[in-house]
Amino acid sequence: MPHSFFAFISRLKHITRWSLMRNSSRENVQEHSHIVAVIAHCLAVIAREEFGKAVDPGLAAAAALYHDASEIFTGDMPTPVKYHNKAISSAYKEIEAQAAGKLLATLPKKLRPSYEPLFNPAEPENSLIKAADKLAAYIKCLEELKAGNREFRSAAEQTLQKIQSLDMPEVGYFMEHFMPAFELTLDELDFSVS
Repeated sequence: MPHSFFAFISRLKHITRWSLMRNSSRENVQEHSHIVAVIAHCLAVIAREEFGKAVDPGLAAAAALYHDASEIFTGDMPTPVKYHNKAISSAYKEIEAQAAGKLLATLPKKLRPSYEPLFNPAEPENSLIKAADKLAAYIKCLEELKAGNREFRSAAEQTLQKIQSLDMPEVGYFMEHFMPAFELTLDELDFSVS
């Protein structure tokens, strides 16, 4: 019997994010997971190299690739709905956990123990992934605003407030050193090394 784990994972590209909003450029969960993994890896490297924290960049990146994998079964729930109240949020977390378990069950039994930590990462990697998720959302908002789409103005403001409230030095470093470039055009990006 074939195992369907990776066939399911490949379908993340069919799940659209930001479904309640008009998008100038559509984003799917597979694309989102990639940028979250890249940013989570970066945050872990910053945390380790700049702030001396014991963190595994490889684990952060790998777990970030799977951080929304349960959406294969649940779809992408819009943030205003997901966090409308504690009851909805709690119920959705339970549904996500069940969906993740269902997805893990599609792996051969001997492989599952290697994937389970990617679906439930421990600290500090889990916090880095959550921060990377917020940074990726903010980047999406900036890209939409840069394209003239004012639909994302409020989402950008709210997401920035959430990022600023994280009080994580590695996030502050990313915001200072990398985020400003996302507001530039391709012609404005600097190819020089400093």
